[in-house]
Amino acid sequence: MNNVQLLSKPAPASTTKPIELYIFIDPLCQKALKMQTMLRKLQLEYEHYFTWRYILSTKLASLNTLGRRTKGCMTGAELDITHPALPSIAVKAAELQGKRASARFLLKLQEHALLKTKEVTSYSALIEIAKESDIDIDEFISDFGSKEAARAFQCDLHITREMEIEEVPSIVFFNECIEDEGLKVSGMYTYEVYVQILQEMMNEEEIICNPLPSFDELFSRFQTLTTSEVAEIYSMSLQQAERELKKRMLQQKIERIHCDEITLWRRKLN
Repeated sequence: MNNVQLLSKPAPASTTKPIELYIFIDPLCQKALKMQTMLRKLQLEYEHYFTWRYILSTKLASLNTLGRRTKGCMTGAELDITHPALPSIAVKAAELQGKRASARFLLKLQEHALLKTKEVTSYSALIEIAKESDIDIDEFISDFGSKEAARAFQCDLHITREMEIEEVPSIVFFNECIEDEGLKVSGMYTYEVYVQILQEMMNEEEIICNPLPSFDELFSRFQTLTTSEVAEIYSMSLQQAERELKKRMLQQKIERIHCDEITLWRRKLN
């Protein structure tokens, strides 16, 4: 693994867990979805060792023009505005309601991007996604047009530049000692590589692995998953994963959402 580099941490960690992950993604990039699968499994098995935060690293031509046009659309002048930066601004607006709200919004955003059921760079579509994400919609609309959301996104871009992130996704691992350098891992690797890095950061011969949850518990935690995500989490073939998922669909526990390119499985709400 040759895309590894040591970095200084930008700010002290606000956590009692010994490791913090900075995960640099473009939220609509296909590789971000692969990173999400790896992170989900890492959380399930080793989240007692680490916390994490997403750093949005969307490539943009200009934020100044976006700021002016976004301000106009909040007043109703340009409700159908589209811009490649809007999804990232929306994620930061949701984040102002907390990490869980941001995670729900991001997952719903990625779901619509995968299924191509909404034009996710559209302001009006992002408002609809926020409504589906069970977050405070009035607060979201207000934050979407605020300087705070734009500054939060600009802060992410600043961190991306400061840490010289040239490949997305990437992860930087930091331990609880602010004086120690972080370990930057550029690009995607196998799940076992990230476990090995976590173990080395903990300076332990072996770290404790939590047992994986049942299928029902998995869908209680992550309400929407792809067949390949389930297969990777449980280290099974796609055929085995699909068989297990179809069993639960017949039991009315989950439902299948299908388009030409991908199949999503979602917990069925009564």
